[in-house]
Amino acid sequence: MKNLKDKKIGVLMGGISAEREISLKTGNAILSALLKMGLNAVGIDVKEDLFERLLKEKIDVAFVALHGKFGEDGCVQGILEFMGIPYTGSGVLASALSMNKLYTRIVWEKNGLPVPPYKVIKRGADFSNPFGFPVVIKPVDEGSSIGVSIVQNEKELKEAMKKAFYFSDVLLLEKFIKGKEVHVGILNNSVLGSVEIRPSRKFYDYTSKYTPGITEYIIPPKIDKRIVRKLEKTCLKAHLLLGLDGVSRIDAIVKGKRFYLLEANSIPGMTQTSLIPKIANSKGISFEQLVLEILKTASLKIKRREKWIEKTK
Repeated sequence: MKNLKDKKIGVLMGGISAEREISLKTGNAILSALLKMGLNAVGIDVKEDLFERLLKEKIDVAFVALHGKFGEDGCVQGILEFMGIPYTGSGVLASALSMNKLYTRIVWEKNGLPVPPYKVIKRGADFSNPFGFPVVIKPVDEGSSIGVSIVQNEKELKEAMKKAFYFSDVLLLEKFIKGKEVHVGILNNSVLGSVEIRPSRKFYDYTSKYTPGITEYIIPPKIDKRIVRKLEKTCLKAHLLLGLDGVSRIDAIVKGKRFYLLEANSIPGMTQTSLIPKIANSKGISFEQLVLEILKTASLKIKRREKWIEKTK
């Protein structure tokens, strides 16, 4: 997108998901960066009146800084497409697909990408655990590790499922793979870089992600460079298979010479502890530069009918 100086930019943040507070931090950091660069930007706290707010603010472009349901899952992207407002990030289908861990894995599996062994658990349905312990329980459509547990026995499994069902009607029961957690950043359909995560807690949970000082970040990862290159190449393919756009982050576990893809993030966090800014900084890209690069990718993803008619005359 050109001539950003002439555009009014709306930073969509907050939302109504369980990740609201993190989204506000992400959005305010982005808004501050835009204002610092002298751009005409306004923060929009996304609630049920979003349609009316967008009409009132008359923005030219939307910087989507939402996390979780009703923001990262295609709902808001659909509103923006309908209103003809160019926006950052992925389109409706890619956003919905990547938000759902089950369908993300189906796409990856069908295309030969490695994922951990898993089983689907639906509310009220009978199930068995074929993996033994420990195992991982996670809702299929939440981010920021919300509702995720690593459990060691049947009692913990029942408690973890009860907790996870609070957030979703469908869960993933996943074989626990002990290894190094590596996250790969993608920007403009190219690998930005990767970071190894070493949390001081049991795993990289919500607290580890958003509490400064309790997680160690290793850039570049202390892993065989050949494995990292192969992982980054695979993560780029994972990004493209889902149809993601702008910036994304693919999370993986590396065990020895093998790795497994865990999930995709179509709107990665942009807080002081977030991974994409850390990776960008390691490449000499400032936070403001990163925000600007993401903003430049803003567009409408669905071909509008009036333009299609013009081209077919």
